[in-house]
Amino acid sequence: KDPSAELSEADFNHTDIVFTSDMDTLLQANFFIIAVPTSVEANDQPDMGPLFLATITIGKILKKGDYIVYESTVYPGCTEEDCVPILEKESGLTYIDDFKVGYSPERINPGDKFHTLTNTSKIVSACDGESLEQITQVYELIINKPLHKTSNIKVAETAKIFENTQRDINIALMNELSLICNQLNISTYDVIDAATTKWNFLNFSPGLVGGSCIGIGSYYLSYKAKQKGYDAQLIDAGRRINDSMGSNIVHQIVKKLLAANKHLNQSRVLVMGFTFKEDVADIRNSKVADIIHELQSYKIQVDVIDPFADVEEVEREYGIMLKKKPWGKYDAIVITVAHSQYKNYVEQEFLELISENGILIDIKGIYRNKFHRLFSWSL
Repeated sequence: KDPSAELSEADFNHTDIVFTSDMDTLLQANFFIIAVPTSVEANDQPDMGPLFLATITIGKILKKGDYIVYESTVYPGCTEEDCVPILEKESGLTYIDDFKVGYSPERINPGDKFHTLTNTSKIVSACDGESLEQITQVYELIINKPLHKTSNIKVAETAKIFENTQRDINIALMNELSLICNQLNISTYDVIDAATTKWNFLNFSPGLVGGSCIGIGSYYLSYKAKQKGYDAQLIDAGRRINDSMGSNIVHQIVKKLLAANKHLNQSRVLVMGFTFKEDVADIRNSKVADIIHELQSYKIQVDVIDPFADVEEVEREYGIMLKKKPWGKYDAIVITVAHSQYKNYVEQEFLELISENGILIDIKGIYRNKFHRLFSWSL
């Protein structure tokens, strides 16, 4: 299954790939790539459970001469300080003498058919010079861009979370600027349009920051910094801003419902979009759930739709039941994810769903300057 729709069934025709969970089959391999999800726990500490369990699995069938390359996002030092000891314990083998380890961070963007695995430059690292060359040669079989070799594994681990943290901080800045613009009663997107006319302005947009990469990397870097006695002030501040955006958005929705003389415990809200980004089925760390749960805390009835998200998966992971389609009138419609098909709606379609004095909350500014009869608000 490919929920991100990057590949078609035809892509698997006439290939010799084998999908298995059989340990005996794993014994036939001598080059292992571990690319399981890593996330954060409720207290924002790294959750390395899946990674360590995968490491135990490989350790049980590890042989002399084998290579193990990690691609999962980790905090600096995790590969050699935490994973290698597990491999040694489970296999009874000795690191470097009996088996080699490398790290090459996964860099693909879910749902992106342009920046793919094969045409995106890859970072490669290893435990010694010989293994670095061997691992590089394996990746060169499929990567059409130059590979960047780092001096050691920890550099490669840190480079990955640098990429995520930089984006996280830039979005946090735009989110804070959007809060200021709201106080100034001006459109953040109008300001961005004006600012982008300067050649060196970085064109980031405000919004919810979810998914399995951006926020995760920031938490991992902050976690490791604290272990070393450093308080990552800017990174932590950016995380607080981004994690608070769901609450800030609900605050605006509630204010506008009250201003429209709506009774909160009698109000109905439609949330359009649940996945963590547009046009993919990935619901990992979706911050839309924050908006839904906080709206419900005001006794507001919330209906949620999404053309990509799996109904059963959303209910299992978040306790939220998706609707197949809207029904009745809503006091507010909240567009949380800029799915392509949402961009094709005309104003009349929303008017048919919205009650008198109802509000359109267009978080990503999809319909900015397009509608004239609806009252709308965006970040």
